Amino acid sequence: MSEQTNPTQQVQIRLDESKMVTTYANTIRTSTTGDEMILDFGLNLPTQGAGDGQAAQMVFSVGSRVVMNWPGAKRLTLSLQQAIANYEKHYGPIEVAPTGQQ
Repeated sequence: MSEQTNPTQQVQIRLDESKMVTTYANTIRTSTTGDEMILDFGLNLPTQGAGDGQAAQMVFSVGSRVVMNWPGAKRLTLSLQQAIANYEKHYGPIEVAPTGQQ
């Protein structure tokens, strides 16, 4: 029998940013199905209370929705964990404020 070896093939990745839109998000909402994870990125915008004893409201303005399959979501998680660990190694721990505080 002859032995076959698969040489490692390098692939160049070219980024096409011609249709890219950059947005800012200070909050995220996640939804899931058996096949996908849905990530809604947006802004939490506090509104003034309407007076008359009504409670203040928070408006979540969705700016972008990303739908991912589960393997993609796991790769995103690993990438974020690595990026956060590198940031905290350089700048110190990131404190997560309770909801509604910054």
